[in-house]
Amino acid sequence: MTGTSVDTDVAPERLPAPPGERRRGSSRALSLSGIAERYGLLLLLVAMTLVFASLPASGEAFRSTANIQAVLASQAVGLTVALALLFPMAAGSFDFSVGAVTATSSVVAAASVSHFGLPLPLALVLATASGALVGSVLGILVARYAMNPFIATLGMATLLGGAVFAYTNGLQISKDIPATLTDLGSLSWFGVPLIVLAAALIAVVVWFVMSHTPLGRHLFAVGSNASAARLVGLDVARVRFLSFALSGLVSGVAGVLLLARQGAATSDNGMNMLFPALTAVFLSTIVIDVGRPSVLGTVIGVLFVAVSISGLTLVGAPAWVSQVFNGAALLVAVGVAGISRARRGAGSAGLART
Repeated sequence: MTGTSVDTDVAPERLPAPPGERRRGSSRALSLSGIAERYGLLLLLVAMTLVFASLPASGEAFRSTANIQAVLASQAVGLTVALALLFPMAAGSFDFSVGAVTATSSVVAAASVSHFGLPLPLALVLATASGALVGSVLGILVARYAMNPFIATLGMATLLGGAVFAYTNGLQISKDIPATLTDLGSLSWFGVPLIVLAAALIAVVVWFVMSHTPLGRHLFAVGSNASAARLVGLDVARVRFLSFALSGLVSGVAGVLLLARQGAATSDNGMNMLFPALTAVFLSTIVIDVGRPSVLGTVIGVLFVAVSISGLTLVGAPAWVSQVFNGAALLVAVGVAGISRARRGAGSAGLART
């Protein structure tokens, strides 16, 4: 009897919640947390856009059609370079040569028409093929000879930068660049820069390959667990080779867009295009499809950086702000991605225990 009276005297609010209620409450919390995690960067992009569009110091210029077109057009090449990075990133590797391959392909296209008098279509094919060739060489080094991707791609970037400087002697190649190509980088269609439409088309193709083809699934399988992928019958070496070959191919296309945008090829080694692309790709892993690089996430990452730098510039920030912001965004993206992976691992372990 005494035991019974003690049980009935326990305050209801101190009784433990039924297991079903605990699970539902936990699911709601996880759901809200998941939404914030998946769409946080997108919401931040919208918020920053509204802030810069409303500030007296930047509002009028930031909202102008000319500024919007300039921001979008200036990011078309950077987006394409970032898209090139997605293939090896999905397969678990880094490709630090994408900027150098882009610059080299730009020189190949310019030299083909300016120095050798080749027709523009052939020059564009050669530029794209040169990127695919470099990517294929890297793929062989990494996949067949097990060379460290960091060393292989950084070495290739250095080699290409030196070769471009040796060929151009530090000078621009701008003679006889056809207007058909430069128009792509300067004209608009119904207010949308043509180069933005070209980059959008490339993004759709890359998205389709990565999301709706066996190759895309194989890339993510190898990047997630190469040993497990090998056990289920995937040719891991072939997948890694294709990731670098496709990276080089898309970088070659980026070189064509770079020439169209600038109207000339320079002796730039392309490293200034690498870190913004890396930033965008790492930002893509903390938005939408968290933990995995994605095309949509990369687009959001590119826009986030571009809008932020444009707004900061218009409010009077110094010239060095772009480099600082890119570096800070890259560090934050890597840090948040690591925290998200640790949290998901801890969450999975907790669910397994229950």
